[in-house]
Amino acid sequence: MDMGEHSGPVLVRPGSGWRSNRTDPPFFTPSYLSRSRHVHRLHREHRRDLEEQREMARQDSISHQPVPPSNNSSTVSLHKTPTAHTIYHRGIVQDVIERSPPQSEEDKTCPLPSRWSEEDKPSGLEIQGEGTEVRFIGSPKTSDEAASIRSDHPMPQECGIYYYEVTIMSRGKDGMIGIGFSTKKASLYRLPGWENESWAYHGDDGYAFAMTASGKQYGPRFASNDVIGCGVNFRTGEAFFTKNGVYLGVAFPPIPSDKISKLHPSVGMKKPNEHLRVNFGQTPFVFDIDRMMEQERHTIMNDIRKVDVEQLHPPDDQHTLIHKLIGQYLAHEGYVETARAFSQDVHEQLNAISGDTLPFEPPESDDDVHAVNRQKIRKSILDGDIDRALKYTNSYYPHVLEDQRNRDIYFRLKCRKFIEMMRRYAELVATTSSPITVTKFVAPFERHNQIEADDQAYDPEDEDDADDTQMELDDQLQRETSKSLDLLTDDIDMDASQEMPPSRKGSHNKQEDLQVAALAYGRELQMEFGGHDAKPETKKELLDLGAIWAYNNPAESPIAGLLDTGKRGVIAEEVNGAILGRLLLNNVIPKAFICVLMFGYWFLVSLGKPSSAALEKLCAQTEALLDEAAAKGGGAAAFVRVCGDLLAP
Repeated sequence: MDMGEHSGPVLVRPGSGWRSNRTDPPFFTPSYLSRSRHVHRLHREHRRDLEEQREMARQDSISHQPVPPSNNSSTVSLHKTPTAHTIYHRGIVQDVIERSPPQSEEDKTCPLPSRWSEEDKPSGLEIQGEGTEVRFIGSPKTSDEAASIRSDHPMPQECGIYYYEVTIMSRGKDGMIGIGFSTKKASLYRLPGWENESWAYHGDDGYAFAMTASGKQYGPRFASNDVIGCGVNFRTGEAFFTKNGVYLGVAFPPIPSDKISKLHPSVGMKKPNEHLRVNFGQTPFVFDIDRMMEQERHTIMNDIRKVDVEQLHPPDDQHTLIHKLIGQYLAHEGYVETARAFSQDVHEQLNAISGDTLPFEPPESDDDVHAVNRQKIRKSILDGDIDRALKYTNSYYPHVLEDQRNRDIYFRLKCRKFIEMMRRYAELVATTSSPITVTKFVAPFERHNQIEADDQAYDPEDEDDADDTQMELDDQLQRETSKSLDLLTDDIDMDASQEMPPSRKGSHNKQEDLQVAALAYGRELQMEFGGHDAKPETKKELLDLGAIWAYNNPAESPIAGLLDTGKRGVIAEEVNGAILGRLLLNNVIPKAFICVLMFGYWFLVSLGKPSSAALEKLCAQTEALLDEAAAKGGGAAAFVRVCGDLLAP
């Protein structure tokens, strides 16, 4: 869903966790907040909650379906080989389908206001129109008694500017309507602006009221069919109003910082049949708030550009520091040739500017070799070829995965191999109606080249032979890698990846053979990592993997998320970080330079080679600082995005 578009109705409210309340308003993005980091975070949480709800619905559907007896080996567990008719569908699903733990109030991302609150209103008001309309139905007993209402959520200061509009559907000749905002402490039995911790613009006299019954002349009066807008700039603490798309200016002195964080949109009325309709951004606004937002962002970006960073990292000037960050990022990611070309291009540009003819000195060859090797390992994992990644790692860096500090990474890498085997099985299940030719997916249990089905019968002893061959190859590779660092420059033949048992002809036989191979490998995982002294999280992950066997087609099951290829990148970065840590320990690579954050914040990324590139660390830390600064005060940080404003997409 595009962040700038309004979505259709959904079943969850962003940031609220899973719920089945079908009356919740749909997720929407006001156009002026389409670039907001806060709204993008809400959108991610919304999508996560939707996915969780779908999985819960699938779980509920499966648990109520009768399951016929089956002799399919997909129903077995990693921990115990069941009988042919043992079914674990419901039990395993309940173990695996997890919901995020409830968030504390501090951790929750504040949702956008979306409707008038049913709980935050007096009896003299009636909510209509899916929560966006309110009508006065009471009868005030005194001259200053009225009825006010607040929105369901406060205005998030992380947005930088918050704005909403109210259409006056009906206002009598002597009607009194106030439009503004208030905290939860303000009374709802008087118009907003008259009470403590409330601010409003009143239509009967055009006055602006700030926590007092004596206001000041502010703007024109308003009546039926007028559209009144109300906005708060959290950077300056100032509030403003609009009438029919015309900006009326700042209405009050800056709002106190101790009260600005929990302001709710609020309206009040005191005459019968007065009727208002609010627009929190579900439909286009009359006032061009998008332009105001862009002007504010432009002002802040100009302030950032004026900051002098020439002495940010002496003796490097600004351009030299940027060139080093980019070059180190390219080398860190293994793009050796690109890094060399970039370095040479920068060198030639500097020569052209200075008129010098200094020779180009390429990066150190040892760093190049390690970058290439790490890139090979990373690519193998991203391709799903875990066997190849293991062999590259054991060959180039034989002690990394043996290190007890990296045992969890080693475990997750081997678990990933099992997942890739089951992904391949799911692909075969999805294509059983047509002949299978394995060409698109390089499975970790196949040869690196294409495997064609043949007429060879499967012999269970072949599986043991394959394991023996694998062990001999691993021992040989480890012996050879201990001889000399020169081996790092050799291209090792990795075509002898661990094989699945020889396939018999026919797609169903391939599925069965693959199941046998995956089951055998799952037992190996259980024996190696599932002992009595295993950590609880290790046992839990093994249980999760075992749950895959509960479904004939894992790709269409509630646990399909376990097969997500996007998780390859996580383990790839973990392995890469472990290798870099080992290289630093062995003093194979030089220490990294200190990176300094923008906005005057000095931050030490690493005294050694970081597991992430310095540029990535810099961007991630800047995002974290921006989030924290925006949450605390909604200042300039709320208007800045690292990706998009500071980095080209």
